[in-house]
Order: sequence, then C-alpha cells, then structure tokens
Amino acid sequence: MKLFVQVPCLNEEDTLLSVLETIPTQIDGIDKIEILIIDDGSTDRTVEVARAFGVTHFVFHTRNMGLARSFRDGVDYAIRNGADIVVNTDGDNQYPQQSIAELVQPLLRGEADIAIGDRQTATIAHFSPFKKLMQRVGSGVVNKAAETKLPDAASGFRAYSRASLLRLNVVTQFSYCMETIIQAGNKRLRIASVPITTNPKTRESRLFKNIGHHMMKSASAISRSYIMFKPHMVFITLGVVFGVLAVIPFARFLIYWFQGDTNGHVQSLIFGTGMLVGSLLSFALLIIADLQRTNRVLIEDTLERIKEIQYGRAETAVRLQVSEPADGAAAGSVPSAEPTWLYEDIKSVSDRPAT
Repeated sequence: MKLFVQVPCLNEEDTLLSVLETIPTQIDGIDKIEILIIDDGSTDRTVEVARAFGVTHFVFHTRNMGLARSFRDGVDYAIRNGADIVVNTDGDNQYPQQSIAELVQPLLRGEADIAIGDRQTATIAHFSPFKKLMQRVGSGVVNKAAETKLPDAASGFRAYSRASLLRLNVVTQFSYCMETIIQAGNKRLRIASVPITTNPKTRESRLFKNIGHHMMKSASAISRSYIMFKPHMVFITLGVVFGVLAVIPFARFLIYWFQGDTNGHVQSLIFGTGMLVGSLLSFALLIIADLQRTNRVLIEDTLERIKEIQYGRAETAVRLQVSEPADGAAAGSVPSAEPTWLYEDIKSVSDRPAT
C-alpha cells in the first residue's frame, strides 16, 4: 500500500519545511509514504527547501496554473507512480500533517473512498463570525447538491483512494474542493469526515482576493457542478416558475374579458406570452440537458476505463530526465536528481525561471 502526500506550493519557502517535518514517515497499514511537491510557478526558494529536505517527487508549472490544476496534475503523477491513496495538504502549514494517520484510517478500513478533515470551523479563532457563517452556509449548499452530510466541505485536507480518483474529473479553474464533493456524492462514492485541528494562521489566502471573491467563485463552481449532475431539477424549476408567471396574466385577461371589459389589457397578454415562451424553452432545454447528461455518463465511463489502462502501464509513460547541471550550466535551470513528469501543457523544467 503506497501513500502519496501531495503539497501544492506557490512561494512557500517560509512554511514548507514545517509542513515536510510533520508528515509522518510510518503509518500502520501503509508500506511506503512518498512526498510530492507541486510547484505552481514559485519564484522563491520553495523547490530548494524541498530538495534539501530530501523530496524527490516534483511537478513543475512554469507559471501559476491555480489550485485545481495543481491538484489534477499532482493526482496524475501520484497514480502513475503507483499511489493507492493520495493525501492533499497545503504548503502554508494550516493543516496538521500529524493527523494524516487518522485521516487515512476510514480508507484503510474500507469504510470510505474519500476522507475529509473537519476543521471544526466554529472553534477557529482567526475566522470572523461572518466567515464562520459562510462556511456553514457553503457546506450546507454543497451537501444539498451532493446529498452528503459533511460539516466542512471547504476543507482541503483530504485523502482519496485510487479508485475514487479514477472516477473524479476536475474541470473547474478555481478550486477542486466543492466540485469533487459534488461529483463524489452524485457518483455514490463513500465520503467520511474526520475531526482535526488547525495550525495558527501564517498568511492570507492566495486562492481569493477577499471573501466576496471567494463566495462568487465558489457559487459558480457549485452551480456548474449541480447543473452537470441534476439538470432536471434546474430546468423543471425554471419551467414551473415561468409557467405560473404565464398563467397569472392570462387569468387576469380572461377575468376582465368575461366581465365584459374589452378595453384591451394587452399588457397582460404580452407578459403572459413572454413567460409562456420562457417556460417552453426551459422544458426544451431540460430534454437537451438530460440527453447531454446521458452522454456525459457514457463518456466518463469510457474515460475511467482509459485511465485504468493508462495508469496500469506506468512503465510505458514518457519521462523527462533532468540531471544535475554541471558547473557553468545555463542560468534558469532547476537541478534535479530524479525523473520529473512532463505534462503536455507544462514546459520543460529547464525553462522554469531562476529563483
């Protein structure tokens, strides 16, 4: 049983060592623990700190690609290298890496496919009352969309089984947290919640500019995922609402008509006709969306089978061997003593700007 702990990093030289030092080296039921650093375009000494600690697994982005892409590329690397479980933590040391052993227990016992660390946000001192409220509201919305009962849906401290990762497809550009829960819930994957504590705050979040920006991005990701899996709920609701709004002005027009008032009331007919068209369009979109949902299920099933074949033949994957540069090597190259994965849209490691 191989466990990969992946750490997405963007200029984390000040906190990364604290993260690496607290990752357990042995866990009962795990044969091997590997650390993977996803360098999302860092311009400081993040990579050097990791190498000095002894980390040998890296994924490099030549520019900042975002948390969702970092997660996806890290998962791809880990599974290609034989990961049975992938744990995701953060480079800012907000999560207690010492709790990784507890986090993976539901997976080791076969009780869950995904385990999410519950930060118990109501007890976090540096969270404002408004942020705590938004955390509860956000988790409630995600639970409604995913048909789950998770107290902390926004937590990024998670453990995924290999089988669950093969079934999840991250498409958002913002954060994978909400999207993967909604996908997992609708695909009937088992999700467990594990209570954890958090470390003191080290810096402001780089994922969003402010709480308003975070709410807008999260709402967009949740809405997109919800429509993807439950389009009938969205378009039936819209169709019924528009239908009711169409009936009311038509009824008003007919009431006046039967009372002998023939002085027009054309505005009722115009408004009612507009609402009726909206209702009919909603039901037409419902049919199209349902057909697309069926197509999505078939495509995802095919993609899962392709992943099984692809990741089952890791020895045939193409690697880029990056050697330690000799004296006088060109500036800007990043030394590496280990093979480093090269993804289709990630430039050569040697193209990474010097730090």
